[in-house]
Amino acid sequence: MQPELIEHQYDFLELCEHIREVGLVAFDTEFVSDAGYRSELGLLQFATRERCAAVDPLAIPSLGAWWDLMTDDRTTVVVHGGQAEVRFCIQRSGQIPRRLVDIQIAEGLRCRSYPLSYNSIVERVLGIAIHSNQTRSDWLRRPLTREQLTYALDDVSHVLSIWESQSRWLQSQQRMSWACAEFDRMCWDVWEDEQLEPWERLSGVHRLSRRELGALQKLAAWREEEGAARNRAPRRILRDDLLMDLAKRRPTTVQQALATRDLNRAEYKKLLPEMIRVIAEAGRIPEDLLPPRQRQRDDASSDDQIISRLLGLALSNVCAEQDVAQALAGTNRDLTELVRYVRGGERGEVPLLLRGWRGEMFGELLRKVLDGRVHFRVAPEGAATPLIFEDH
Repeated sequence: MQPELIEHQYDFLELCEHIREVGLVAFDTEFVSDAGYRSELGLLQFATRERCAAVDPLAIPSLGAWWDLMTDDRTTVVVHGGQAEVRFCIQRSGQIPRRLVDIQIAEGLRCRSYPLSYNSIVERVLGIAIHSNQTRSDWLRRPLTREQLTYALDDVSHVLSIWESQSRWLQSQQRMSWACAEFDRMCWDVWEDEQLEPWERLSGVHRLSRRELGALQKLAAWREEEGAARNRAPRRILRDDLLMDLAKRRPTTVQQALATRDLNRAEYKKLLPEMIRVIAEAGRIPEDLLPPRQRQRDDASSDDQIISRLLGLALSNVCAEQDVAQALAGTNRDLTELVRYVRGGERGEVPLLLRGWRGEMFGELLRKVLDGRVHFRVAPEGAATPLIFEDH
């Protein structure tokens, strides 16, 4: 296929119409994450069975036709490690992709490694070696070089062939429903992350008093507004650690604020009067209107953590037996949530490890381990798994 570079709206709409007709497309993006308030698209790459094209978003007035396709219920969009692509879609359309496939997730359901790089999956599935040499490119600089375009289009040129091979295997092993569930879950995880308030992403929020949290929320909102107005990433307006320090100390004057190291830098110092104003505004919030204190996300007891490590052995053993990546099957947080759920009398939402394909694969074993209905021993040398779990 002859690669294309599309720089005109008419040609872009014609490409979208082609994608709509064929109904299956590989998709990738190149972007710069710290150039503005949000990550800025530098290039969009598409590959169907008939065409391979790069689209210059800096030259195309509207990309709406593509986001409409990505969120319809007819077009299957295949990506690799597509969290960024899903996030762009949500930010620009307000919707979640309907028929998204991620070959990185799919590979994690048929081998024990996750996440694998694109190059590794191409070599593993197709036996083709490709090399990346443009990972530090400035994708907002024009004109783009031939080397940049070749690198970018390589990122989509093999995707459909990989998915074809993966889908055959997943169907033969009755794991296609697992894959589809994980594709949807990834999209919803990105959606939920997008709904978080900026302050909710900060580390250590649970340690703040209600008054300190009120100051943090006001400062974080101000930082977002300042970043949007100046088209700069919020963390480049004020670092997270400095934001937290100001919320804890709540200085009333610029001189008091300057007691914190690094706030005397020129880019911060000129904004300090505005920060002091915001802190003062937060100080006037009535006591009954202050936000509630936040719970620590991983507030597991030491006992829960010890038990979750034991469960991790069982989970690892099943993943080795079934050739599924443990990093995809369940995290330490997932294991801890299961421990709390069972020890707490199974109240509240059923944890991830007991739902869907995870519940089918290892939910019963994990329950038996927690209930003391199984014991385990070291498997003999040469066995398929390192441990053997047996019912009492």
